[in-house]
Amino acid sequence: MAPFFIKRLHIYFKSYNRAGVATSFSASMLLSGVLLIARIWKTGELTYLFLIWNLFLAVIPLGVSTLLTVYRLHHRSKLVSYTLTGIWLLFLPNAFYIITDLFHLYPRAGVPQWFDLVVILSFAWNGIMLGCASLFDMHELIKARFSWLMGWLFVGVTLFLSSFGIYLGRFERWNSWDLLHHPFRLLGDVFQFVIEPQVYQGVWAVTLCYMLFMWVLYATVYQLTRVGASRFRAELVADHSKKSR
Repeated sequence: MAPFFIKRLHIYFKSYNRAGVATSFSASMLLSGVLLIARIWKTGELTYLFLIWNLFLAVIPLGVSTLLTVYRLHHRSKLVSYTLTGIWLLFLPNAFYIITDLFHLYPRAGVPQWFDLVVILSFAWNGIMLGCASLFDMHELIKARFSWLMGWLFVGVTLFLSSFGIYLGRFERWNSWDLLHHPFRLLGDVFQFVIEPQVYQGVWAVTLCYMLFMWVLYATVYQLTRVGASRFRAELVADHSKKSR
């Protein structure tokens, strides 16, 4: 199993330039950590330490989608594949959720507000990009197994559910693991929102706005990724041809 995993992981990273992507993500997250540490050192306060936890939660969906992509589990074990997909969907909203941490931005003693803005935006950027990368993996899996239309339908439904999850997390203060700890209370709230949409118009307004924002964002990143991936694969083919001569 270990040699198989290493081989598939090597192919995965080489074919889609994921080594470069991983390096960029690592550097970006390191920068966020350095900025936060600098703030803590300057102020002696742990005000934004929760951003580390939020970023950790944002990494989980990409880890799951990478595992699904490497093993192509939908061809091996449907039970495992569906279970991992459920876990992925449960944690994906955490990646996009970080952008709402901008609500915590207001003047604080000991540090300029612009610096706090940079700190939060750096974490939000990482969360959004991690979410887009993870969604890209799943999008490609669905498209390869079904069709182009099903792939984009999957993206739309996923972004809608993620946006609704963002609302539940930010305004109702529910967490991903509350589905296991307090499932009936959580599902009860969701049921109320669904059966009385006219009463909870604000819920669906927030959900719709975030969904549209993330849809445009993901579509843009997706197109840029396709261009980059095509060029990278073309470079690999050209390099291989030169070596073969």
